[in-house]
Amino acid sequence: MNGMRTRWIVAGVSALALALLTMSVPLEWPFHRHSVLPGEACPADAKPADLNFTLKDLSNQDVRLTDFKGKVILLDFWATWCAPCKVEIPWFAEFQEKYGPAGLQVVGISVDDTHDQIVPYVKQLKMNYAVLQGLGHDDVQNAYGPLWGIPVTVLISRYGKICDKHTGMSSKEAFENEIKALLNVVI
Repeated sequence: MNGMRTRWIVAGVSALALALLTMSVPLEWPFHRHSVLPGEACPADAKPADLNFTLKDLSNQDVRLTDFKGKVILLDFWATWCAPCKVEIPWFAEFQEKYGPAGLQVVGISVDDTHDQIVPYVKQLKMNYAVLQGLGHDDVQNAYGPLWGIPVTVLISRYGKICDKHTGMSSKEAFENEIKALLNVVI
């Protein structure tokens, strides 16, 4: 009886930990938000983003992340089974349409789906931005990790610096404010 109770406690704690990783957490966790000085879009000590990766798009064409240098990059690690991802993806499509002309490039990297799983999902959610196949590319995840769960969204400045990293679902307003600050857009 005591062993069964211990198993239920462990299962409950594990479920709570998973829920905390995949929901929006307003706390300023060290892996969620860097400290930014007032009026600044990116921390002074922001580390460089590693863009030296080539992944396949949905047409099986090579896409180099370095091709997006000079743009503000919203780099989203996601999967088709991820419920919070399904909430955020329409926001990212809206941001691509709204801020793309000002220099934003949204890039979605599917972390563990096959090409055949991704294609209908992209059509269903009307993903109008670069979608790359990340299955088998742990090197990319490690460069922006550790990724303790998904979604993980990284905002990279035009100068190639990692300005923000969100682990778990964030708010649309938080993303949009960070994008506007990085683009110097006033709307």
